[in-house]
Order: sequence, then C-alpha cells, then structure tokens
Amino acid sequence: MSSNTVYVLNGPNLNLLGLREPEIYGSATLDDIAGMLEDRARELGLEIDMRQSNHEGHLVDWMHEAQAEGAKAILINPGAYTHTSIALLDAARAIRTPVIEVHLSDPMQREAFRHISYIGMAARQTVAGHGPHSYLIALEAAAQL
Repeated sequence: MSSNTVYVLNGPNLNLLGLREPEIYGSATLDDIAGMLEDRARELGLEIDMRQSNHEGHLVDWMHEAQAEGAKAILINPGAYTHTSIALLDAARAIRTPVIEVHLSDPMQREAFRHISYIGMAARQTVAGHGPHSYLIALEAAAQL
C-alpha cells in the first residue's frame, strides 16, 4: 500500500448496480465503475483499492485501515448509510485521511429522508448526481489533495 492509494468504499446494495433501479442508478455495474476508475487512476499515478460491503462495520474498519496504511484519500459511497450512520461520521472524523462522499444520483433531488448526509458532515467534498462519472470527478479531486 502506498500514499498513492485511494480507497473506494461502497456500501449496501451497490453490489446490485446495473440491476437495481436502473432508472435512478443507471446500467453500469460496480465492476464497470472499477474498470473506469482503474484506467483513470493509472493516468493520474494513483492506485485504486475498491471494496463493497452490505455491512456498516466493514466500512468503518476499512476507513481505519486506509488511515493505518497511509492512503491518499477515501472515496465513499455509503449508500443508505449516508442517511443513518453516525458510525461512519465518527470514523471519518477520527481519521486524518481525507474523505470524499460519492453518489450516483443526487440525494437532494430525491425523497426528503435522503437529504441528510451524516458522512457529508465530515467529508472534504461531496460529488453527487453524475452517475458513474461522480466517481471519476471524486478521483480527480483526490488526485489534487
């Protein structure tokens, strides 16, 4: 692991991208997004460590790991944990590694319960509403850190 590594953490149900509500999330799979990110990361001199879990504790553990390993940044799409997880907020506040929040859709244009983002309270930046390109925009931001 090097200081050029960017952790890309994905929360619950993102393993179903491409199948799950394509009218909201599009047809790209998480593997498609990973490939796109890896290509751009190479161009930027970065490495991607992309992970997905449906379990909140895994995401917290990986945030701690990113800090311990000296990662450059964490891009996180916490899925529904965006709106519920004080644990992710606390983890982001507990580490020095910069966190960038990522969303395929724009939660502010969706149901009212999605308008609160706990992780956003600690994130350096939020990138939302650009489909899979949200990840690329966030990676570009991480490269500038």
